[in-house]
Amino acid sequence: MTTLPPSGRFDGPVLLTARWVIGHRDGHHVIFDDGVVVFEGDKLVFVGHDYPGEVTERIDYGNAIISPGFVDLDSLSDIDTTVLAFDNQPSWKKGRVWPKSYMDRGPYEMYTQEELAFQKRYAFAQLIRNGVTTSLPIASLFYREWGETVAEFSAAADAAHDLGLRVYLGPAYRAGNSYVDENGRIAFHFDEERGLRNFAESLAFAERIEGLGSPTVRAMLAPDRIETGTPDLMRRTVAAGRDLDIPIRLHCCQSELEFDRITSAYGMTPLEWLDSIGALSDRMLLPHGELVAGTRNVERAGRDLDILRDAGATLVHCPIVSARHAGFMDSFSKFRAMGVRIGLGTDTWPCDFIQNMQVGVLLSRVMDGSIDSVRSEHYFDAGTLGGADALKRPDLGRLQPGAKADIIVIDMGHDRIGHVIDPIQTLMMSSSGRDVRTTIIDGRFVMVDGIIPGFDAKAEQERAQRQFDGLVARYPERTHGHPPVEEIFSSSYPRYRRGA
Repeated sequence: MTTLPPSGRFDGPVLLTARWVIGHRDGHHVIFDDGVVVFEGDKLVFVGHDYPGEVTERIDYGNAIISPGFVDLDSLSDIDTTVLAFDNQPSWKKGRVWPKSYMDRGPYEMYTQEELAFQKRYAFAQLIRNGVTTSLPIASLFYREWGETVAEFSAAADAAHDLGLRVYLGPAYRAGNSYVDENGRIAFHFDEERGLRNFAESLAFAERIEGLGSPTVRAMLAPDRIETGTPDLMRRTVAAGRDLDIPIRLHCCQSELEFDRITSAYGMTPLEWLDSIGALSDRMLLPHGELVAGTRNVERAGRDLDILRDAGATLVHCPIVSARHAGFMDSFSKFRAMGVRIGLGTDTWPCDFIQNMQVGVLLSRVMDGSIDSVRSEHYFDAGTLGGADALKRPDLGRLQPGAKADIIVIDMGHDRIGHVIDPIQTLMMSSSGRDVRTTIIDGRFVMVDGIIPGFDAKAEQERAQRQFDGLVARYPERTHGHPPVEEIFSSSYPRYRRGA
């Protein structure tokens, strides 16, 4: 195990070696066999072979990949509840949409401020363990009173700084919400005045965070979903994002409910509507890209792909979440060939970025009916360069002199991996997030040999389970018809409990 200074940083240049180094030359990733990476402070100074200078510390990782860290544009910052929907549908019967009875009584915060702060810290540690070095957090609003708060994101900033994760933070806000009426129909409730207050608070947070000048904690704006926004809310968001030059993330092209809501209200597809109000630009991040007009998933004619390409907006592809809900981008290869910008997100538990890329490669080939349409490096590019470019950060997502020292080490030397032909192809076939051994962010060793200083994985998991169980117990309050928990969430097989 490497002995680190208490700060996690060495004074002077640090040299890393491994069997494979994923470097960067002439705008593309390259592989250096038996390569060398040298960084000093927060910057890379050398990537390649035969470093000629003196160094303070040398670390040989052996049969491993030294890689740029992953950029997760829609990363879990929650104790995930979407896993409850895996075998429990439809969502409106299972507490994923508020019933009118719950909305009328007044939704409330189902977590305390302390619990909200804990879930951010817990999730951030899991991202680091899975090789994510840059995160744009996402959490559920289903158990919230309305939107996210400045207080919890101030705590999130503290957690990110303490753990060393690079983040773009912004409380999610909305002007409305969906609900289930007494007859089981989904409708929408809007309170634009409340949504604009929520936006103003989020904007003030963004201005404060950007004003701090932190190298690792930055701001974004996060209007939650396109179907819960209004034209005024979106226009104000776009203007603020432009003034601060920060990312804007908006869930869009995600569900039939969203598509029907926007097309019925405005007579345009979601992307056409955003384009009509001037909301699309190269700072816009759009999870999930499943319902895009002019593709197999949406037969309706539309200019959606041209709009995306010409605006420079980034589709945030979340393969595991999409596949769990029987949806998928159609198609990754087509969008990529057209010049549409694509980044990746995890958006659920486990936040295993490698597994997300693997699922993406496999299902993209199934969607295309071709083994040749998508290659391993296409998804690796999306998870590194695609995310960095979406954030306008040419110093992230690549290992080259002058870039930030955001580095991960992936162990390829254990018997579970098997034989390695090509490091990236083997990563997409045999590896997982559990193989990430060391994570370095901004030149700071934030995880070494799987251990994050100050994070007791077992104790934190037990606390997370207790918090999760407490939330599940409240599900009947916000589920249509208020059935007991046992009716909301099915069991895979009959269960027999002691004493029953």
